[in-house]
Amino acid sequence: MARKELKPGALVAPVPPAIVTVGDSEKYNMLTVAWCGILATHPARTYVSVRPSRFSHPMLMRSKEFVINLPRASMAREVDYIGIYTGAKVDKFERTGLHPIPSTVVSVPSVLECPVAIECRVVEVIPMGTHDVFIADIVGVSCDEAIMDEKGRMCFDRADLLAYAHGEYYALGERLGEFGFSTKKSTPKSGKPTAKGGKKESASTVVSGAAKAPKSEKVKGDSRGGKSHPVSENEDKEGEKRPFYLDAPGYKRRRK
Repeated sequence: MARKELKPGALVAPVPPAIVTVGDSEKYNMLTVAWCGILATHPARTYVSVRPSRFSHPMLMRSKEFVINLPRASMAREVDYIGIYTGAKVDKFERTGLHPIPSTVVSVPSVLECPVAIECRVVEVIPMGTHDVFIADIVGVSCDEAIMDEKGRMCFDRADLLAYAHGEYYALGERLGEFGFSTKKSTPKSGKPTAKGGKKESASTVVSGAAKAPKSEKVKGDSRGGKSHPVSENEDKEGEKRPFYLDAPGYKRRRK
């Protein structure tokens, strides 16, 4: 496959064209921010990058709070409008027909029509060339009940989220899998021969989709129900699955 070298630039795609609300309960505004993402799991930390010339920048500096509202694909026109017009001249909520609602933790309102709202509190501001990077702790999350399943988990395939790639808007496509699906083994059905030796294997000998751990393998408790499960080579010390590429030949993790 032929490849062509291009001029370096700000190109990571897709990214979420988030509607970021800023201000407080009395005076607030919203802007479209595509330069945002996750920085750490513990503490849960995110960021948004905003130009100092933006009308919302002083509000961010003053309140040190904001909400990342993830829009639906059907909201592409509103998202684009919010990113083009300035809140110094127009009321974007009035123009777009979107509705502000109280957030659960921060004083900044969330957007009712967005299925997910991530409430943030700024811990550091870093000047970064054309943009200031607002690093923040995630202090609250709320979502539309319609995208939750019977176990209380968010199902993003129900959210119909909007994506942004190099100046163009897209709807997220079909669900292809979940984290760790490439390492899962198929579970033999009860009473049927296995691939090796033709021996039968009952359902009781299978734990979490894999054969029971040998005696030499460590076993740890599972907080999801008190059951034990083997610690596989693809899990780290905290029980989180390791990406498969970490064990690939030739891969070297950078050490501190």
